[in-house]
Amino acid sequence: MKMSKQNTESQNSERGFTLLELLVSIAVGLIVMAAMAGLFKAGMDSAMVVTQRAETQQNMRAAIDLMVKDIGMAGAGLPSGGIQLPAGAGSSASRFACDQSGTCHVPASTYPNTNYMYGIIPGFSNGVEGNAVVPAAPPPAINDSITSIYTDYNFPLWEYNITFPVPGNGTAITLTPNPAYVPAPPLIGAAGGIQVGDLIMLSNTLGTAVGEVTSIAPNEIGFADLDPLNINQNGAASNNIAAISNGANTVAYRLFAVTYYITVPPPNGETPRLMRQVNGLAPVPVADNIINLQFSYDIYNSTTSALDANQTNPLGVGDSPNLMQKINLVVMGQSVVNHGNRSQNLYLATSISARNMAFRNRYQ
Repeated sequence: MKMSKQNTESQNSERGFTLLELLVSIAVGLIVMAAMAGLFKAGMDSAMVVTQRAETQQNMRAAIDLMVKDIGMAGAGLPSGGIQLPAGAGSSASRFACDQSGTCHVPASTYPNTNYMYGIIPGFSNGVEGNAVVPAAPPPAINDSITSIYTDYNFPLWEYNITFPVPGNGTAITLTPNPAYVPAPPLIGAAGGIQVGDLIMLSNTLGTAVGEVTSIAPNEIGFADLDPLNINQNGAASNNIAAISNGANTVAYRLFAVTYYITVPPPNGETPRLMRQVNGLAPVPVADNIINLQFSYDIYNSTTSALDANQTNPLGVGDSPNLMQKINLVVMGQSVVNHGNRSQNLYLATSISARNMAFRNRYQ
């Protein structure tokens, strides 16, 4: 059978895509795919930025919350104006921010103004262990430390009767539970109790003194010389435990001397860390990738009867830490998670009232 001429002409009239049309359609498709890929990458970049910022903020806020708690307690339970540590003949500078191995974790770690323990000890440009370089710190690279000292009321040392085994000798105290307290206080060596390296404040009718714990027995705490913090100094002329060992009605409290600083772990400039070191104990990390830590202080000036705001180095200009009204804190963190070679740097700032320090109403 032969096909009709009409059907043959109809079939011949049907055409496909030309090469030019195919090239144009492929080009358009590639452009659309490139645009979609660009949008997808932009979305992923934005998600990564949000993740970096959220992670960094969370890290920094956790660190700031802990610092605010410790700094806000500065001076609590201390005698008004602080405590004079061992002085006079036979005395030498006591230390803070040092552990039981004798390692001191801030460059200048002795108490200021002839061995005086304030509620807050500013550490201007003294905030990186071993004066190490923090490569990511913004110029000028100033990092501060701070030490906050306050009484710990969690362990009830005041529920013990305190005596001195040898009157006139400050190397040890004996602790006997006071029967007036029911139930009896926990054992001094129990969990959460006294540790070697802790600071103990003793007060009685002859005054107040501080010692570093060097040994613990079931009913005795030792304060031997040559302690890592060089606080005991039983041969000093005054302001040591021996000087008050003949006093009556002795009461004991544990002190916390808490220092915050930055360390750059060796050997190759690893991620900088914010550290928290208490008494003579080993420091513990608080947050990673903290690259800048700065403090300033609002202090009442007893000479001008005005408030000196934002003093970065109050000890350097002769201001007394006892007259602090407010501590201003700025922390800079860098994201732990990097996106390629890019990371996010963020600042967080807050101010802390020194409610347990001396108060002065400058509007009087």
